[in-house]
Amino acid sequence: MDLRYAEADERFRDELRAWLAESVPEEWRAPGYWSGLAADESFGRRRAWEASKAAAGFSGIDWPTEFGGRGGTPAQKAIHDEELAHAGAPLTVNTLGLTFLAPTVMAIGTDTQKREIIRPLLRNDVIWCQGFSEPDAGSDLAAVRTRGVLDGEEYVVNGQKIWTSNALHADRMFALVRTQPGERKHQGLSMLLIDLHSPGVEVRPLRQLSGSLDFGEVFLTDVRVPADAVLGEPGEGWKVAMLLLSFERGSSAMGQYTAFRRELDQVIALARRTERGGRPAIEDPSIRQRIAHLHIELETLRLHSLYVLTQVEKGRALGATSSLTKLQWSQTHQDIGDLFTEVAGADHQLTTTGGASDASADAQSDAAGRGSTDAAAYALQRALLWSRSETIWGGSSEIQRQIVAEQLLGLPR
Repeated sequence: MDLRYAEADERFRDELRAWLAESVPEEWRAPGYWSGLAADESFGRRRAWEASKAAAGFSGIDWPTEFGGRGGTPAQKAIHDEELAHAGAPLTVNTLGLTFLAPTVMAIGTDTQKREIIRPLLRNDVIWCQGFSEPDAGSDLAAVRTRGVLDGEEYVVNGQKIWTSNALHADRMFALVRTQPGERKHQGLSMLLIDLHSPGVEVRPLRQLSGSLDFGEVFLTDVRVPADAVLGEPGEGWKVAMLLLSFERGSSAMGQYTAFRRELDQVIALARRTERGGRPAIEDPSIRQRIAHLHIELETLRLHSLYVLTQVEKGRALGATSSLTKLQWSQTHQDIGDLFTEVAGADHQLTTTGGASDASADAQSDAAGRGSTDAAAYALQRALLWSRSETIWGGSSEIQRQIVAEQLLGLPR
């Protein structure tokens, strides 16, 4: 067994690490930095920084060079994710476009779509969101009711999308729309590419428990969409959606592993400075046992990620193994959050929910006034709240366990 990366991959790591050292300001690396900014300011800084990363050749790592990518290996993509987490680099503002849309367009898009979508997306010239969920179509995606009626050379679209990530900053949306009748719900759907600056589009914010405004509602009233703004064939939207979602769980969780190790280190630091019964919480045997257990979980995640990466590098299909990866990293992240609540006690509820998603002067003043210790705890609280969603989106844990049981363990339905 050889767990080392190839020499070319390590040279790529050195090159990327050097660029990150120069391009990520030291203050950005501090816990709670991004949560102390207003939403628009945070988004603007991240968007500009990511555009500079693309210009430097460190985006689209494993994309073909013909689409503006680097033409690198899956291992280099894993290294990219790992090093960004190590450097405390900002999260991407175009996740849905980069992860879902771009690979799908590369696979089935028209030449015009490839030209007009992929490179602008990579440079963050255009921000994309995904219009799938609706008030009556969440877990049952095929039950969407948003309709598009063909009128000459355009579809006239009416309906509502909800829980739309990044909707408040997006320029365009790839959306499942019912454009044709069908005997079954999966029939008659099309994947429309909708300009959110079109007349008839209204985006409303949805505030989360953490105070964040990551989600929005999108209302479509007589919105006109060109008939050629369909990804794939009209009426074949379900097949396109399944292809698109197959890109959701990447080949490696090395980025998550690295980020979670940083969070665990922050929880350990909190345990060292938090007293329990007149002694540091780090001396509590139950907490020490949970820390040890999380180190084991994280090491298991790392080794599993390397195994998966090996399979991908050999050209083998992952199949249900990707479900194991999703289960492993999402549950591990929640376990870290649970340890944080045990260490912080009731205080884990007391940090103010302001910052990155609240533009009010009072919230920003409060965020700016917190010391580094409070900022670290605040960042952990936000990670805790976000982790609760991770076993739902991207395929719930219940669904992933069913896939593993049937396809990997051979258990009966």
